[in-house]
Amino acid sequence: MPVQTFNPDRELLIAALQALRPPVLILTRPEELKPYECDGLSAYRRLPLVVVLPETIEQVQAILQICHTQKVPVVARGAGTGLSGGALPHEQGVLLSLAKFTKILDINPKRRTATVQPGVRNLAITQAVDHLGLYYAPDPSSQIACTIGGNVAENSGGVHCLKYGLTVHNILQIKLVTIEGELLTIGSHSLDSPGYDLLALMTGSEGMLGVIVEVTVKLLPKPERVQVLLAAFDDVIKAGAAVGAIISAGIIPAGLEMMDGPAIQAAEAFAQAGYPTEAAAILLCELDGTHAEVSEQLLRVHEILIKSAATEVRTAKDAQERAILWKGRKSAFPAVGRISPDYYCMDGTIPRKHLPQVLQAIHEFSQEFELAVANVFHAGDGNLHPLILFDANQPGQLERAEAFGGKILELCVAVGGTITGEHGVGMEKINQMCAQFNRLELTQFHAVKAAFDPEGLLNPGKAVPTLQRCAEFGALHVHQGQLPHADLERF
Repeated sequence: MPVQTFNPDRELLIAALQALRPPVLILTRPEELKPYECDGLSAYRRLPLVVVLPETIEQVQAILQICHTQKVPVVARGAGTGLSGGALPHEQGVLLSLAKFTKILDINPKRRTATVQPGVRNLAITQAVDHLGLYYAPDPSSQIACTIGGNVAENSGGVHCLKYGLTVHNILQIKLVTIEGELLTIGSHSLDSPGYDLLALMTGSEGMLGVIVEVTVKLLPKPERVQVLLAAFDDVIKAGAAVGAIISAGIIPAGLEMMDGPAIQAAEAFAQAGYPTEAAAILLCELDGTHAEVSEQLLRVHEILIKSAATEVRTAKDAQERAILWKGRKSAFPAVGRISPDYYCMDGTIPRKHLPQVLQAIHEFSQEFELAVANVFHAGDGNLHPLILFDANQPGQLERAEAFGGKILELCVAVGGTITGEHGVGMEKINQMCAQFNRLELTQFHAVKAAFDPEGLLNPGKAVPTLQRCAEFGALHVHQGQLPHADLERF
């Protein structure tokens, strides 16, 4: 399966785009293209051939028809907050920005749904329905900036995904445009629809199967009561074990987040959330529901945390203090950016029972690669976000950071997990796809891609590696449950 090559006629392409009526905003000069050269994974940068910013579905259809006819690759882009290089432009392709699709089209409080354009920010949905006593549950840390179209493309989560699920669990219907320019409606406004579950297939497909132009999301009623506990630990392993103890007690918190010492110190300096900076780790546990059930769970979780050797347990006194505690957690990524010239944010998921051992292994990897790491992650569902600190200006450090990250992902697969939880594969983890999936599985992935995009024009070179790339990478399938390194067999 060879790597695709494209050689479009730039002038012919621009002329066809300029002929569209009504006209579409087209960017062609290098200084205009520069802001689109990367997404949140800035280690990878490319200038696209052109950037287009349509305003209507009909314009998107016309643009894709032109690209299909002229065999021009297309990369769709939302806010560019993705962390896996999924919106990295193709140097011989069109960067299709959906930044102008910012309308909330419909709010239906009786059905508890909202229909929005893909450029609507995640947080804007909740803000628009707050007066109705409703909210949109998935809340990535970048929710103030990230857009719902990108959330669907990457199947984003957030601190509340433990109880309320990822994007795939919170949407009912999408409209997307195929590479041929056909408008499809996937899903329905009911809880289920006949036929194959194509909505789940499209969610997390990373722009490889179509361009999302409309999304209908589920809205939830705001809970009667919300309470947040902060627990401090003098050992990361103890904090990891406490996570399993809470879940095994039959309690499903709305959110259960963990930060280690370096992340705590960085977040506290940035957000001043009142975190205990001497702690080796903290857990943030949010409980919600009726007054009665929250009161009962609050006592049980407090008791579990004390039995798990927490050195301090405190409960937020009011909504303001609760918001401050979460502000520290959601500010962790930019906070770490203040203490290191660069950092490499990983995103792997493991069974919760392996959390203490995997954290210990990450610490050992940190010593092996001589790079510091700050751990911030959704502990409740085992979604790890190790932030590997490095300086790209120092020769070899970026390569060491990537190798460090690759080893973490291989470990995630080996203990029965996966290489991504919510950030997607994009360019970042494409080599590790070779470790998680075998030749037959990858072939099937390519077959699904070909069913929607037979010429491979949508976001080429992302998410699913070619068999040739896997052969060159040399990391052949790591079976789940079989650890790749003998020195990790104790895990």
